[in-house]
Amino acid sequence: MVRTDTPGRPFGSLLTAMVTPMSPDGSVDVDAGVALARHLVDHGSDGLVLNGTTGEAPTTHAPEKADLVSAVVEAVGDRAHVLAGAGSNDTAHAVRMAEQAAEAGAHGLLVVTPYYSRPSQAGVYAHTAAVADATDLPVMLYDVPGRTVVRYAPATLDRLAEHPRVVAVKDATGDTQAALRAAARTGLAWYSGDDGLLLPFLAVGAVGVVSMAAHLVGDQLAAVIRAWDAGDHDAARRRFVDLVPVVDLIAGSGNGALRCKLTLHLLGRLPSASMRLPQVEADETEIAEVRDALVATGLLEGD
Repeated sequence: MVRTDTPGRPFGSLLTAMVTPMSPDGSVDVDAGVALARHLVDHGSDGLVLNGTTGEAPTTHAPEKADLVSAVVEAVGDRAHVLAGAGSNDTAHAVRMAEQAAEAGAHGLLVVTPYYSRPSQAGVYAHTAAVADATDLPVMLYDVPGRTVVRYAPATLDRLAEHPRVVAVKDATGDTQAALRAAARTGLAWYSGDDGLLLPFLAVGAVGVVSMAAHLVGDQLAAVIRAWDAGDHDAARRRFVDLVPVVDLIAGSGNGALRCKLTLHLLGRLPSASMRLPQVEADETEIAEVRDALVATGLLEGD
């Protein structure tokens, strides 16, 4: 597969929000990241988002982020879109992250609203525009008020849609009615930011999903999107219903990064499930729960 760009799908249709593999000592395992990226692209993903929330971006540092982006772009950049997170509540820091991502070879940026600071909409716009102005890379906005508190207001989205490098939105608001209106009004490419809401978002005009579950069922999620594109919505629904247990497994605890790493480790696709504080690894109870769920979904053989 050769990476392609279309105006309607500037970053593909199935993007995995990739974990950042770490060794037991807490160091970033770039080799494991490259192997995982290859696996994901071989199994349905035509895009990867590195150094996002699922990638533990708040606790990884600039050289580590750049090294991971550079290595993944070299490994799969001809077959998949590689986006890099440039999220911070410090605008100057977010600008540096964008510049470093561009230098590392990223194909695009994921830019989130400034968290914790709770700026005005004028501040949200100025922050986002500054990051978008920092490089020539296309930008996917990330609207996730459950983490940032502040979301992009309709008027702010309209202003940002006029920016030549703002081309898409990752929508983790759960608000399909607002997505319907905003996608039609702005012309931006809309991506569901929640696996469980893929079908409702496709129904209101989304072109794909930024997924955690694609770590495990990328081929199947890609098939759901293909069926939807082909107009066979019933087949898309049937296929997706079969994936709901996996979506619940990954998202059920509220800590997708932990669940993704743990499942990948149990399946032998990551050498370690290590995380950095303040994230902690799963305890024995959660490990047993996840192992049982993997067996129940048929992803792991039982004893």
